[in-house]
Amino acid sequence: MTVDSGARPSLTLSGRPMSSPLQDVRSLSRQMVGHFVENVVPCGTLPGDAISGDVTTITRLCLEFAVSMLDGQDIPAKLQRLQDAAAGWAREGVPIDTIHHSIHEGFKIGLDLVVSNATIKDYGNLVDGAKMVVEMLDQITSAISMAYVRELRAVVSEHHTAVHTLTSALLGGHSTSTMARECGIAIASSYAVIAVAIPQHRDERNPAVDGQVVARRKLRRVQAELATRCGNTALSLLSVDGGTILIPSGALDKGQLDALITELSRSAQVGITATMVEATPEQIPNAADQAHELLDMVQRLQAVAGLYRFDELALEYQLTRPGPGREYLGSLLDPLDEHPELLETLQRHIANNLNRQRTARVLHVHTNTVDYRLKRIGQLTGFDPSQPSGLWYLRSALVARTYRTA
Repeated sequence: MTVDSGARPSLTLSGRPMSSPLQDVRSLSRQMVGHFVENVVPCGTLPGDAISGDVTTITRLCLEFAVSMLDGQDIPAKLQRLQDAAAGWAREGVPIDTIHHSIHEGFKIGLDLVVSNATIKDYGNLVDGAKMVVEMLDQITSAISMAYVRELRAVVSEHHTAVHTLTSALLGGHSTSTMARECGIAIASSYAVIAVAIPQHRDERNPAVDGQVVARRKLRRVQAELATRCGNTALSLLSVDGGTILIPSGALDKGQLDALITELSRSAQVGITATMVEATPEQIPNAADQAHELLDMVQRLQAVAGLYRFDELALEYQLTRPGPGREYLGSLLDPLDEHPELLETLQRHIANNLNRQRTARVLHVHTNTVDYRLKRIGQLTGFDPSQPSGLWYLRSALVARTYRTA
């Protein structure tokens, strides 16, 4: 905010400059800081060097600013000093609410000192002084907030670039020890390598809405939730369609990993599907390829959203490898080519973990119809989906068929 550098008349109370009680800036700033520590909750949790340094500095600068403004002096230079200080606080992690609490508490104390000897004859000047105080607060909070946010964005951008660089190096199999030190991010002994698929939000297909904006907002919500749940421990490369997340092994237990994908889905407002493989840093490139191949298979099976681990689908994954076994299994469902409703019922039934009611709901048919179709599938293929052995062959055939037709 620009400041009028033109001369202003100094304000007085009872014939004395209104700034008189504030002139001993150093002594008064020490008194104020003591009050902050005792009465402003965030200040009490700050380390001692922050109180003696940052909080005291902002208090003194604000007092000097107030004295200059009350005396009608030129003040742009002091405002710039506040902005420079605010940038430093942002980089050092001093909370913005602590800064603003301190400013407003200081103004309360200063105002009490200024008006303590005022009389009824000073009413007009008191009104002018009150307006001046509001103007001071406006300029100070605006200047500090803009400088703080600007610097914070730069810090976040630097961290994001560092994370992006380190994650790319891990996924690419490049040497990362030096890079990790430069980025200030410790490399874990092993990671959960998670391949993620983020489907389109319904509004991305709405012609009345800018689909790209919807997609970017979806991605930002996912990234924000990931940061909330994992802090700085998670490394990720994500786009609006999905990507890869690396989470140090042990940072989240099995239930928390499942809950993470559930919460990411909730934030994205779409059902996110993910697959996971454990790996050491050296194994990450191969593990990421494996996780994404597994994710492709899960999507081909039209499985419900959620987190799938490699050990849960190792057999199905092996069936995706080229060879005569895959070709044979893929041919088992050829009798259903002339009955697309049967093939769809089988796909939905397996994707819904054999839940007849859910399958009927998705297909908009009665559960008896699902039962009839499953029976008919058994008759045509020779494998009964109500029996474990028959279901195994049919599930395997579905996996192999998607790759054969592809």
